Amino acid sequence: MSSASVAAVPAEPVLDGRKIFTFLCMVFGMFMAILDIQIVSASLPEIQAGLGASQDDIAWVQTAYLIAEVIMIPLSGYLSRMLSTRWMFALAAGGFTLMSLMCATATTIEEMIVWRALQGFIGGGMIPTVFASAYLIFPRSKFSLVSPLIGLVATLAPTIGPTLGGYLTELGSWHWLFLINVIPGILVTIAAISLIDFDEPDWSLFDRFDWVGFIAMAVFLGSMEFVLEEGAGDDWFQSEEILLFTLACGTAGVIFFWRVFTAEEPVVDLSAFKNKNFAMGSLFSFTMGIGLYGLTYLYPVYLSAVRDYSSLQIGETMFVTGAAMFLTAPIAGRLMSILDPRIMMGIGFAGFALGTWMVTGLTHDWDFWELFVPQILRGVSLMICMVPINNIALGMLPPHMIKNASGLFNLTRNLGGAVGLAVIGTVLTKREDFHYARLGESLNWARSTVMETKAMMDHAYSSLGQAADTASLKALSGIVTRESFVMAFADIFMILTMLFLTLLVALFFVEKPKMVGGGGGGH
Repeated sequence: MSSASVAAVPAEPVLDGRKIFTFLCMVFGMFMAILDIQIVSASLPEIQAGLGASQDDIAWVQTAYLIAEVIMIPLSGYLSRMLSTRWMFALAAGGFTLMSLMCATATTIEEMIVWRALQGFIGGGMIPTVFASAYLIFPRSKFSLVSPLIGLVATLAPTIGPTLGGYLTELGSWHWLFLINVIPGILVTIAAISLIDFDEPDWSLFDRFDWVGFIAMAVFLGSMEFVLEEGAGDDWFQSEEILLFTLACGTAGVIFFWRVFTAEEPVVDLSAFKNKNFAMGSLFSFTMGIGLYGLTYLYPVYLSAVRDYSSLQIGETMFVTGAAMFLTAPIAGRLMSILDPRIMMGIGFAGFALGTWMVTGLTHDWDFWELFVPQILRGVSLMICMVPINNIALGMLPPHMIKNASGLFNLTRNLGGAVGLAVIGTVLTKREDFHYARLGESLNWARSTVMETKAMMDHAYSSLGQAADTASLKALSGIVTRESFVMAFADIFMILTMLFLTLLVALFFVEKPKMVGGGGGGH
């Protein structure tokens, strides 16, 4: 075995131009798939108007994609081993491209939901396949170059999604949110078929495919994603629908985990979690999902509801984070080769905590420049965190475990985002109600400040005659609502600050990775 390992080492570090170009094509495919999670978020009103959909139905354009994608991501490891990386990626890229075209031609909301679900399910296979390929085809000595690239794409795509979506809708129509994928998607599919030759298919896995485990996993993850997406808006378990899907999630979860531990060839292999660093890396990935998707949600909501920004203005404000990430990527790669990854993660977590702590002083007149430094800290910290997290989780695993582990690792980031958004939505509502009640109590007519403010407003609305009193009371109520909303936002940022400071403590449980040069796999 040692002689075989020695013989294998010289071949691993060889990096030809074809392999690098092939990988870049795959990365671009992954970029499209991750981008589509958020690209429609800023343009849902335009899609709603174009399809004549209701407010409840239009949310499914986003939800259907997320549910379908979260089912495919852990399944992709099994399919990649069965079909080979070439055909797995080609089918994912080609299917994603076709479904993008179908989304653009949809004329009813029902058609759109079906095509979006298929787009998310098929395209979701590209994401973990790229992560796995990065750690299988490149030697460890090159991880400091490869990791920043996939880390940048995984975090930059959802960050700039709303920005790009806003521009496309403003300059063209909502159809271009999907048509933009078609030409690049065709090129990526052709490149995948003609260039990928990393491994061979194992068709025997088809005969041993665990259909019961797959169906249980689909119901388990799909129901969980639905409950997390819709729960906050439906007051959680006050809704019979949420209660039903929670029951389905729990039942399917029991069956899924039973099949994982008893099936001859389970659809998802959880053995990677026995590796301490993979388990810790997945925990960090879960938490980074909260920070990545949570703040991508929070900033636009604040800017829209409080500052009355348009989709385009929100996109331009959010672009600061994307620019910071892009500029930090090469620095993060360089730091990988000279710093202990645990120190890098510590710097990243601390920077993220500092950025969210700065926003705890949020007021209703904050706009681009007040959010400028926190957004830079967020972008820089995301890159400095994600690169070592990827390496901690996947870079030290044996090659035969990486395909399955990549699916699990990417799943944790998506689930972190879903859980984070659900918790943020619920806490935001609860804290807004709390602050509204407290501020309402302080509006005591015996207080001179309140009387003076009311008198000023009465004077401002005096032109309305008898309606002046009603108008001033309504304006006063609006101020209380606005301030309670802003205070609730500040509370969320304080919670996020505490969360990322806690991760600094968790770093003590991470083992220092072995510094391996040259070899690509290593057992």
